[in-house]
Amino acid sequence: MYEIERETMEYDVVIVGAGPAGLSAAIRLKQLDAGLGVVVLEKGAEVGAHILSGAVLDPSGLDVLLPCWKDKGAPLRTHVTKDNFFILGAAGKLRIPNWFMPPLMNNHGNYIVSMGNVCRWMAEQAEELGVEIFPGMACSEIVYDNNGAVKGVVAGEFGKNPDGTHGPAYEPGMVLHGKYVFLGEGVRGSLAKEVIAKYGLAVGKEPQKYGIGMKEIWEIDPAKHNEGTVTHTIGWPLGGNADGGSFVYHIEKNQVYVGFVVHLNYKNPYLFPYMEFQRFKHHPMMADLLKGGKRVAYGARAISEGGYQSMPKMIAPGVALLGCSVGMVNVPRIKGNHNAMLSGKAAAEAAFAAIQEGRSADELSAYETQVREGAIGQDLKRVRNVKPMWSKYGLGASLVGGGLDMWTNTLGFSLFGTLAHGKTDAEATETVYYHKPIDYPKPDGTLSFDRLTNVSFSMTNHEESQPAHLRLADLMTPISVNLPKYAEPAQRYCPAGVYEVVSEKDKGDRFVINFQNCVHCKVCDIKDPSQNITWVTPQGGDGPNYPNM
Repeated sequence: MYEIERETMEYDVVIVGAGPAGLSAAIRLKQLDAGLGVVVLEKGAEVGAHILSGAVLDPSGLDVLLPCWKDKGAPLRTHVTKDNFFILGAAGKLRIPNWFMPPLMNNHGNYIVSMGNVCRWMAEQAEELGVEIFPGMACSEIVYDNNGAVKGVVAGEFGKNPDGTHGPAYEPGMVLHGKYVFLGEGVRGSLAKEVIAKYGLAVGKEPQKYGIGMKEIWEIDPAKHNEGTVTHTIGWPLGGNADGGSFVYHIEKNQVYVGFVVHLNYKNPYLFPYMEFQRFKHHPMMADLLKGGKRVAYGARAISEGGYQSMPKMIAPGVALLGCSVGMVNVPRIKGNHNAMLSGKAAAEAAFAAIQEGRSADELSAYETQVREGAIGQDLKRVRNVKPMWSKYGLGASLVGGGLDMWTNTLGFSLFGTLAHGKTDAEATETVYYHKPIDYPKPDGTLSFDRLTNVSFSMTNHEESQPAHLRLADLMTPISVNLPKYAEPAQRYCPAGVYEVVSEKDKGDRFVINFQNCVHCKVCDIKDPSQNITWVTPQGGDGPNYPNM
């Protein structure tokens, strides 16, 4: 092996990920000192290409970061005008009155947004302040100094052959050094995962919990459109098979965001989250809304759901984890973007103070303190028991006990203390011996669609000559272990049809990875019961290219 020679660039702060957390950090750093060298590296072909969120945005993060966001043309145009919350049965629905819901569940003052477009706008604000933003630059490695501190990242490596060797057009990429490196990769980022493991940042914390969120954008009959209406549901079609729910947000131009979330702690390996989503659209409430409309976009991503007790230590020498790399989603509110922005701001302020003192490559303890004791910690602490209560005791207990706990937390105390999550989502998967296959209706092509057709609406593309970015620790495990014990659930938990088991005459079963379909949701890295799959970044610019998600 020979040493790869790479160009090196020096910055004060290197930020991985142009999401709400990373961009907020970049903006705040330049607000504090225009002379700081700040760079943001984004794996998507453009800023926003890989951003997918519901999203009803609590503007509190923007309010403190960019108080004049309205004057600057931020794409927050659809005020929430009406809140609905339903429990669904197979053919009917029961509305939960708004007065019954804890005050924190009220969406008054919030906006229905495309977070992809919000991030595109935030990138413009950052560049006006002098931040360098490089899209299409996937960060494939962390660089450490001689003392074991994070020193930088390798970005922009292109042109590897499928076997990992260097192709004729190989480009080694660059090394970007920083006094501090911020990781804002989103849920289950590969570099954040490495840092958490290397420094033991999750030791003593509850395991992180996750959900899979799937979303379609629909254009509907104008007569059925009610701009600003927000609807959430729980119940059917999941029933006792899994926990989760839906969202339906009416945005501009006769469009609605239709989304479905399945918590990944489900037991039945035959569960098919994507098909639960497709079945949901056939509920009479949804079928009536969508009839005569058309789906115009699709995407999926994992959601961090562990909350307060699952947040790892978020600092190590030279590095800080931001936003969903830590897990800052308020599960009952289905909101985390405001906390991501606040985390970026807090990390920037801690790094600025450290640089002013002549420090570098140490731990930004002020950032950790601010997150846990400030607005983010307060937001997450008061809802910390909703997710474990739902997981352990079911929907009914969660509605009553979780609602009561949120009410008492508004008064500053909890009747339940802090509940534990227990198993990881991978460990929660039970063997086929305890479950029966689930018979899902075939998609009708009007309201419901097969996965590969829907993936085409995510604008996903990967250069096929590169190494697969979905890596198996053991090539035999899918067929020798996962197939007999779990009916190889990768065939079902993936929302993009990446994994399949192919039976060949005289050759037996073969596990196939169609990495070209991958929408970067990272559910396979989370839910695989053998923990045999690792998601890493493909070459920069590859993956989905989400419009208005």
